[in-house]
Amino acid sequence: MTERSRRPIAVFDIDNTLADTAHRQRFLERGPRDWDAFFAAAPHDPPIAEGIALAVAAAEECEVVYLTGRPERCRRDTLDWLAAHGLPEGRVHMRRNADRRPARHTKLEILGRLAERREVRVLVDDDEMVCAAAERAGFTVVRARWADRSAVLEQAQEGEGRT
Repeated sequence: MTERSRRPIAVFDIDNTLADTAHRQRFLERGPRDWDAFFAAAPHDPPIAEGIALAVAAAEECEVVYLTGRPERCRRDTLDWLAAHGLPEGRVHMRRNADRRPARHTKLEILGRLAERREVRVLVDDDEMVCAAAERAGFTVVRARWADRSAVLEQAQEGEGRT
């Protein structure tokens, strides 16, 4: 077992935890929602200083893992964004392109699999339903409350299983 594989895991959400999505939420505010434009604008997300600092600090003791509701088709843009903003290297778990289950289900499923093999030290996420479900499952949670709340994004996460 390598030193890296023995370290606990710190799990970070991306949207509104590390990346500020406010500039692209306009694509979700009208009908029909323009998901292609919403995700195409993700490479231009400004970083959120509080989330970035927490991820960098967590990397001192933990392996950082990213757990996002973004669809798999956004992987290259997501990896490029993480690298461009100096975030620690780490595995990125993304939603399958056709998976429309609520984030609280998809993320808890992955957290459970991670916890089977390693200690999950913390989950950092902005989605209140994900945080509450993770706490009920016994995980330590930090609620990322540093970005403005978006009712349209919350509805997309829970009602449409899109992010």
